[in-house]
Amino acid sequence: MTDITYPELSHFLVVYLNEDFDIYGNTLEEIVGVYLMESDVGMQMNLIKEIDRIKKDRAEDLEAAIEGTCRGCFDPVLWGYTGASFLDELKRLLQS
Repeated sequence: MTDITYPELSHFLVVYLNEDFDIYGNTLEEIVGVYLMESDVGMQMNLIKEIDRIKKDRAEDLEAAIEGTCRGCFDPVLWGYTGASFLDELKRLLQS
């Protein structure tokens, strides 16, 4: 079961960054582009709010928080990010 504390972040990670992520693209930028096309503005705003909230709530253990949010389907370190840098980049791409 995914952590319902951050439902939109969980949805994004489970759907777009799971083991079949390459369906949506090969880079985070490409994948976020697909998410932006497939989601509505409300979902996108909720995702941005949840990024801010998880960074505040779990600042000391963001990697574990991300893993818990998606039941281990995504590890930012494997993509070359820390938990914080991944969330920062995701937010930047969402706001572009």
